[in-house]
Amino acid sequence: METRHLTCICCPIGCQLEVKMENGEVISVTGNNCPRGAAYGRKEVTDPTRIVTSSVRVSGSVTGAKAVSCKTAGDIPKGKIFDAIRDIADVIVPAPVHIGDVVKANVADTGVDMVATKEVI
Repeated sequence: METRHLTCICCPIGCQLEVKMENGEVISVTGNNCPRGAAYGRKEVTDPTRIVTSSVRVSGSVTGAKAVSCKTAGDIPKGKIFDAIRDIADVIVPAPVHIGDVVKANVADTGVDMVATKEVI
Protein backbone atom coordinates (compact mmCIF):
# COMPACT_ATOMS: atom_id res chain seq x y z
CA MET A 1 0.00 0.00 0.00
CA GLU A 2 1.24 3.46 -0.91
CA THR A 3 0.61 6.52 1.28
CA ARG A 4 0.78 10.09 -0.01
CA HIS A 5 0.77 13.17 2.21
CA LEU A 6 -0.78 16.34 0.75
CA THR A 7 -1.83 19.78 1.87
CA CYS A 8 -5.34 20.56 0.70
CA ILE A 9 -5.60 23.80 -1.31
CA CYS A 10 -9.39 24.06 -1.44
CA CYS A 11 -9.56 26.70 1.29
CA PRO A 12 -7.27 28.63 3.67
CA ILE A 13 -7.34 25.92 6.37
CA GLY A 14 -4.80 23.77 4.49
CA CYS A 15 -5.78 20.39 5.93
CA GLN A 16 -2.98 17.82 6.04
CA LEU A 17 -4.33 14.90 4.01
CA GLU A 18 -3.19 11.31 4.01
CA VAL A 19 -4.19 9.41 0.89
CA LYS A 20 -3.81 5.63 0.88
CA MET A 21 -3.61 3.90 -2.48
CA GLU A 22 -3.40 0.33 -3.63
CA ASN A 23 -2.75 -0.68 -7.25
CA GLY A 24 -3.32 2.92 -8.38
CA GLU A 25 -6.73 3.09 -6.68
CA VAL A 26 -7.54 5.40 -3.78
CA ILE A 27 -8.48 3.36 -0.72
CA SER A 28 -8.97 6.23 1.76
CA VAL A 29 -8.46 9.93 2.39
CA THR A 30 -8.08 11.15 5.95
CA GLY A 31 -7.24 14.47 7.61
CA ASN A 32 -9.82 16.50 5.71
CA ASN A 33 -12.24 18.77 7.58
CA CYS A 34 -14.81 18.79 4.77
CA PRO A 35 -15.92 16.75 1.74
CA ARG A 36 -14.04 19.10 -0.61
CA GLY A 37 -10.76 18.01 0.97
CA ALA A 38 -11.53 14.35 0.39
CA ALA A 39 -12.44 15.05 -3.25
CA TYR A 40 -9.26 17.10 -3.70
CA GLY A 41 -7.09 14.32 -2.25
CA ARG A 42 -8.61 11.71 -4.56
CA LYS A 43 -8.26 13.91 -7.64
CA GLU A 44 -4.75 15.13 -6.83
CA VAL A 45 -3.26 11.64 -6.72
CA THR A 46 -5.12 10.29 -9.75
CA ASP A 47 -5.60 13.26 -12.15
CA PRO A 48 -4.00 16.51 -10.89
CA THR A 49 -5.21 19.74 -12.51
CA ARG A 50 -4.56 23.44 -12.03
CA ILE A 51 -5.89 26.84 -13.04
CA VAL A 52 -3.07 28.72 -14.78
CA THR A 53 -2.59 32.47 -14.41
CA SER A 54 -0.37 34.61 -16.60
CA SER A 55 -0.53 37.69 -18.81
CA VAL A 56 -0.63 38.42 -22.54
CA ARG A 57 0.47 41.48 -24.46
CA VAL A 58 -1.99 44.20 -25.46
CA SER A 59 -1.79 46.54 -28.44
CA GLY A 60 -3.51 49.90 -28.89
CA SER A 61 -4.27 50.68 -25.26
CA VAL A 62 -5.16 54.36 -24.74
CA THR A 63 -3.82 54.15 -21.19
CA GLY A 64 -0.49 52.73 -22.34
CA ALA A 65 -1.07 49.28 -20.83
CA LYS A 66 1.32 46.74 -22.33
CA ALA A 67 -0.30 43.56 -20.93
CA VAL A 68 -3.48 42.13 -19.46
CA SER A 69 -3.71 39.49 -16.75
CA CYS A 70 -5.40 36.25 -17.72
CA LYS A 71 -6.22 32.77 -16.46
CA THR A 72 -7.58 29.51 -17.73
CA ALA A 73 -11.37 29.43 -17.58
CA GLY A 74 -11.11 26.08 -15.80
CA ASP A 75 -8.65 23.46 -14.63
CA ILE A 76 -6.17 21.98 -17.07
CA PRO A 77 -4.02 18.88 -16.57
CA LYS A 78 -0.98 19.69 -14.44
CA GLY A 79 1.29 18.26 -17.13
CA LYS A 80 0.00 20.84 -19.65
CA ILE A 81 0.92 23.96 -17.62
CA PHE A 82 4.15 24.71 -19.50
CA ASP A 83 2.46 23.94 -22.83
CA ALA A 84 -0.22 26.51 -21.97
CA ILE A 85 2.36 29.16 -21.12
CA ARG A 86 4.22 28.49 -24.39
CA ASP A 87 0.91 28.63 -26.27
CA ILE A 88 0.19 32.20 -25.11
CA ALA A 89 3.77 33.51 -25.37
CA ASP A 90 3.17 35.16 -28.76
CA VAL A 91 -0.44 36.23 -28.19
CA ILE A 92 -1.18 39.95 -28.63
CA VAL A 93 -4.76 41.13 -28.10
CA PRO A 94 -6.08 44.48 -29.29
CA ALA A 95 -7.54 46.91 -26.75
CA PRO A 96 -10.14 47.25 -25.44
CA VAL A 97 -10.06 44.03 -23.43
CA HIS A 98 -12.85 43.16 -20.99
CA ILE A 99 -12.94 40.73 -18.10
CA GLY A 100 -13.88 37.32 -19.47
CA ASP A 101 -12.76 38.01 -23.06
CA VAL A 102 -11.12 34.94 -24.58
CA VAL A 103 -7.48 35.80 -25.27
CA LYS A 104 -6.59 32.28 -26.50
CA ALA A 105 -9.17 29.60 -27.26
CA ASN A 106 -8.42 25.96 -26.47
CA VAL A 107 -5.08 26.70 -24.84
CA ALA A 108 -2.55 23.86 -25.28
CA ASP A 109 -5.29 21.70 -26.86
CA THR A 110 -6.96 21.26 -23.46
CA GLY A 111 -10.43 22.40 -24.51
CA VAL A 112 -10.12 25.25 -21.98
CA ASP A 113 -9.91 28.91 -22.97
CA MET A 114 -7.53 31.51 -21.54
CA VAL A 115 -9.58 34.55 -20.50
CA ALA A 116 -8.79 38.12 -19.44
CA THR A 117 -9.11 38.90 -15.74
CA LYS A 118 -8.81 42.69 -16.03
CA GLU A 119 -10.20 45.55 -18.10
CA VAL A 120 -7.74 47.30 -20.44
CA ILE A 121 -8.85 50.25 -22.56
